[in-house]
Amino acid sequence: MTTSERPREGSLEAPTRHALDWRSEAFYDLDAIEKEMERVFDICHGCRRCFNLCESFPRLFDMVDESSTGELDGVPKERYGEVVEACTLCDMCFMTKCPYVPPHEWALDFPHLMLRFRAAELKKNNGKQPLSAQLAETDRNGAVGRLVAPLANFASARANTLTRGLMEAAVGVARDAELPKYHANTFSHRAALEPPRVNEAGPARGRKAVLYATCFVDYNKPSTGAAAQAVLAHQGVETEVVYPACCGMPQLEHGDIAEVANRAVKVADAMAPWIDAGYAVIALTASCGLMMKFEWPLILPENENVRKLAAATRDICEYVVDIAKKEGLAPGLSPLAGGVSAHMACHARAQNMGQKSAEMLKLIPDTKVDVIERCSGHGGTFGVMKETRPLAVKVGRPAAKQVAQKHNQIVCSDCPLACKHLNQIVADEFADVAGAQPNEAHPIEVFARAYGFV
Repeated sequence: MTTSERPREGSLEAPTRHALDWRSEAFYDLDAIEKEMERVFDICHGCRRCFNLCESFPRLFDMVDESSTGELDGVPKERYGEVVEACTLCDMCFMTKCPYVPPHEWALDFPHLMLRFRAAELKKNNGKQPLSAQLAETDRNGAVGRLVAPLANFASARANTLTRGLMEAAVGVARDAELPKYHANTFSHRAALEPPRVNEAGPARGRKAVLYATCFVDYNKPSTGAAAQAVLAHQGVETEVVYPACCGMPQLEHGDIAEVANRAVKVADAMAPWIDAGYAVIALTASCGLMMKFEWPLILPENENVRKLAAATRDICEYVVDIAKKEGLAPGLSPLAGGVSAHMACHARAQNMGQKSAEMLKLIPDTKVDVIERCSGHGGTFGVMKETRPLAVKVGRPAAKQVAQKHNQIVCSDCPLACKHLNQIVADEFADVAGAQPNEAHPIEVFARAYGFV
């Protein structure tokens, strides 16, 4: 064997990922999955580089250390599911830590193995999911929530102990978790009624972009979309707002890969004409950007529209930074007093694009920007369900402590749920350290504030 043919330590080459063979019967073979988990867990136990990423790895390592043999063979296979339960599919182990991902011969893909286990369990149960999975129906919930927004927000308020107690008992939503609010006037509706005027003198005049509203921005945080449109219009970018369906990240977390594929086709088909007309596609939240750029092509590698969409998709902060580098920004940015704590969400970091939100915020003159690059612990419904919320708080506590110690007036994140989660931990556990409670925002909202748009 020549030197070039010998197996090499990983992380020396860019990681590559294999498509998911989710349409084959073998994919759902629980015996085969258990055997693969045994192989992967044993490698993880011998490496332990991911000990501080999330709760999955400490659980695994504690089970091994406390076993009769001190090795994986002393851990009952019935307990493997405990490791799966703690995984939020953030992809950080695969993208930033694991030295054994492909092209290494061991070819580890820990997050997709956890996904495969969940998919097999779902199939074994004939597609039957717990009541908590109803939270994943974001489009349905959003459509109903916007019609009764004041009532829905009153019922979901943390201070409403009666209704929150009932929610906890009925569907397992932790009564102490802050929940997103609904808005009667969605972002897509606002954009249709009041489109922004494009700055004819903007340095990026001629660029065109479709804003994928995302379920969260459309129903729960339309101010993020409005800020993105305002900033881009000032640069001279012509924008349209399109929202065919949720990206399916909540369904992916529950192992429903077929439903994710359905949504991928629906969104990709709707975006294809815009891409053909020269529009970039802008994702307004990190989770959706990760799905469109990376997960969908691995689920539907043969779909041309999905591949086209992946190549055309940019994160909103990534897109603004690209304008700054290539055309320069329109004038008008003013300093922001009080400082900004910029949390780098795992789903943004997993996109392998760098710290684009922090890079964008540092373009604001004379403004203190502190970067926090540690997991918030939230992970979709992980941070709001009674069963997993304690783990989400445990994982997010170090990042929240950093937020408190920075003493900045604003905390922002590429993931709006992560931002809310961290700020709640600050309020609940580090109020004496933080002093004044930071204001929550998406980075593009902070940028729009520096322009005086909000």
